[in-house]
Amino acid sequence: MALMPKRYFDLSDDMAIPGRWLLGAPTDFEGRALNEPWVFTDGTPIDAPGRLKVPMYLPGTALDFSLAARSTPVVHAKVASVIADLAPDDVQLFPVEVAGQPEQFCILVATRLIRCIDDKATKEILMWTPEDGRPEKVGEYRDVWGMRIDASQVGDAKVFRTRGWPIALIVREEIRNALERIGATGTKFEEV
Repeated sequence: MALMPKRYFDLSDDMAIPGRWLLGAPTDFEGRALNEPWVFTDGTPIDAPGRLKVPMYLPGTALDFSLAARSTPVVHAKVASVIADLAPDDVQLFPVEVAGQPEQFCILVATRLIRCIDDKATKEILMWTPEDGRPEKVGEYRDVWGMRIDASQVGDAKVFRTRGWPIALIVREEIRNALERIGATGTKFEEV
């Protein structure tokens, strides 16, 4: 019996949910901006950041999965538990206090950064050029639409970010299925 190929999905925030909340940028517990605000989305392990807070940018219905400012994944404790059980080697979870919420939330950090974007199969890719005036970025991805990955490059990772375009948070099919089973709100999945 042949093994079914593994399927992967870009996990993003469903912005079409009416009346949903919008979260601001994570801060330290005193409300001060963090020195490295992108650290949660770099796709690498980080040192424990200490106590964190996420302010409410726009009040509304709380979601189990949200991307706070700077695309920082904020997940309800039940989502954190599912992901930690299925992909313990791929994530770090840091408790965060969400303004006005008595329930426990965590910031999810994907700790793997994998070079796997399939440039030929992806719908459209824009690269930084010398004409863009950003010499430090020349040759890097500027924008990616309709991303497809080369699953043969992923190995055993179940949650990861894509090298060159780390804004994408990719999950393997069993993570998607588990989040759908528990009825996690706020999730949007696009197969890559």
